[in-house]
Amino acid sequence: MKKRTILLSPLLILGLLASPIHAAEIEPEFRDEITELAAQPKIQEAFTIIEELDEQALEELITLTEIPAPPFMEEERAKAFKEMLIEAGLDDVSIDEEGNVIGIRPGTVGDKVLVLSAHLDTVFPEETDVTVRQVGDRLYAPGIGDDSRGLVVVLTVLRAMNRANIQTKDDVWFVGTVGEEGLGDLRGVKYLFREGAPKIDAFITIDGGGETGIANAALGSFRYRVSFSGPGGHSWAAFGTANPAHALGRAIHYFEEAASEFVADGPRTSFNVGRIGGGTSINSVPFENWMEIDIRSVEQSRLVEMDTILRKSVERALTEANEKRTRGDALEANVEKIGDRPSGETSPSTPIVQRAMAAISHVGFEPRLSRSSTDANVPISLGIPAVRIGRGGRGGDAHSLDEWWMNHNGHLSIQRTLLLTVAEAGFAN
Repeated sequence: MKKRTILLSPLLILGLLASPIHAAEIEPEFRDEITELAAQPKIQEAFTIIEELDEQALEELITLTEIPAPPFMEEERAKAFKEMLIEAGLDDVSIDEEGNVIGIRPGTVGDKVLVLSAHLDTVFPEETDVTVRQVGDRLYAPGIGDDSRGLVVVLTVLRAMNRANIQTKDDVWFVGTVGEEGLGDLRGVKYLFREGAPKIDAFITIDGGGETGIANAALGSFRYRVSFSGPGGHSWAAFGTANPAHALGRAIHYFEEAASEFVADGPRTSFNVGRIGGGTSINSVPFENWMEIDIRSVEQSRLVEMDTILRKSVERALTEANEKRTRGDALEANVEKIGDRPSGETSPSTPIVQRAMAAISHVGFEPRLSRSSTDANVPISLGIPAVRIGRGGRGGDAHSLDEWWMNHNGHLSIQRTLLLTVAEAGFAN
């Protein structure tokens, strides 16, 4: 590696939605392992190739960003990513039943499987203008960082490994997942780890910004759509009919009261009523009102307890609203879970975490462990070694129309990712 590469000041930007946990010590054996691996001629060759691929990586970033990919509508981007994996040298590339793109690079032994992934989807609806525009050194477009750049990191690691003829002992799957964002609810990675699926032994996902952050802990969440429905009617003529909006208000009040008391103590937990809606007009008793709720916690058991609090609050509101009616049919309530992201933690002493820290340190940054909500949640919750690392470069305003990314030493994130991938899959040259 060039000396200028390892003398840079550390970047302290953590990934989107990642909360810092603490710095952790790198054990000498893993620091030595990464140092020795980086000194291998083929790895040095791959580092040089990564820098030479800078322009192609930017072109592919623009191409992928300008293909709309809302959750549940990732097909066109998946097709493009599949073709890029094939062009990069993989023969075994497919799109599974859920929509994930999977390219398999066989290892010399092939007893284990390592996944290197990024997600295909963005948070933006189909009609969003995703044309990339350049202002100075910055590229602006919705989704250009999250996670189009992650996909490019995966692609460029593959190209460098192939061009430098780097062999690994384990199989490496280069994957683009669907449904990471929003109500996609991690459907792509859940499918990868479904019961009866081919065994995956370790998992790395590229998501979030910066160079220093390693998410080895998963922030779990439950999401709900709660609705109250009834006969509705004219605000004057049908007065006395049970009102779904009034019931919804009661439910929010009772939930906030009980949930606030619960989260005041114990492992960190949060709740949020993010959206409410329904009704026909100001002078109509609604026939339906609804709300959407996000609950998060560092511990799975806390999510389960919050689930109980929510359901009891809704039941109490429903009972009281029906008792107050003087005419018409009773209201009905429905609590639908629309999101379930599991919690968990990969120990800092786990080899994949140690290797990630050592790789980040080797390219000149100070690694920091963090907790986030990404595709890594699923394998982490299952006890499978997994981490989320950042896409590198500089960026900001993710999930907004003014999202931007700048190629400030962006090759470092790719070099670091290659080191981690080869170390975890076993260098076989």
